[in-house]
Amino acid sequence: MEAPRLQTAGEKQLRYEIRWLRLPLAVYREIAAHLRQVEGVETGLSAQQSQQFDYELSQVGSLWIQYAENAHPASRLWVDRILAYYCDRYGGLQVCEQR
Repeated sequence: MEAPRLQTAGEKQLRYEIRWLRLPLAVYREIAAHLRQVEGVETGLSAQQSQQFDYELSQVGSLWIQYAENAHPASRLWVDRILAYYCDRYGGLQVCEQR
C-alpha cells in the first residue's frame, strides 16, 4: 500500500495532520522519531479528542508534520517514503488537515 502524497508540484503546504485509526501509541512515537531525522521536518502527536473510550481506537488523535520554509524538496520525498513504509505495515493513513 502506498501512502498518499502530502503535496503536489508547486504547493507550499507547510503543515499536515495525519492519522491511522488503530495504531498503538508506541508506533506513533516510532514514526515521529523516524520523521524527526529528516532535515527541515518537525513532528509531534496530538491527543485523542474522543469523549468515549474505545479500546480499539488509538490513544493518539493525529500526528502532525511541519516543514521549515526552506526545507529541501528531498525532505518531502523522504517523508513520503517513511509514511509509505508504515502504510505497508499498518494500512492506509488519513490526512486530517493541511495548512
